[in-house]
Amino acid sequence: MKKAIWILWPSFVVAGIAEVLFFTALDPQELGLSRHVAYTAGFFLFWAFAAASSAFTCFLQRSAAEINRCPLPAQERPVGCPKREDPDAAC
Repeated sequence: MKKAIWILWPSFVVAGIAEVLFFTALDPQELGLSRHVAYTAGFFLFWAFAAASSAFTCFLQRSAAEINRCPLPAQERPVGCPKREDPDAAC
């Protein structure tokens, strides 16, 4: 939940700023759409791009421990796994 907030809240703010800047320079009626549709679609498009950027940043900030951790409990790891906690495990 914390990562979702880290992704969605800043991207919401960026989308609002991007929409203001974009539609200051471009009239939505020039696109052949009503203003309401253009503003709504533009906001959600900007929000999606900003959220994708924030999500990619969170993905790249993972630590080595998060990336390399084994999802299996120690007893279920294959024989020979160095992380298995038994005397027959390979080093």
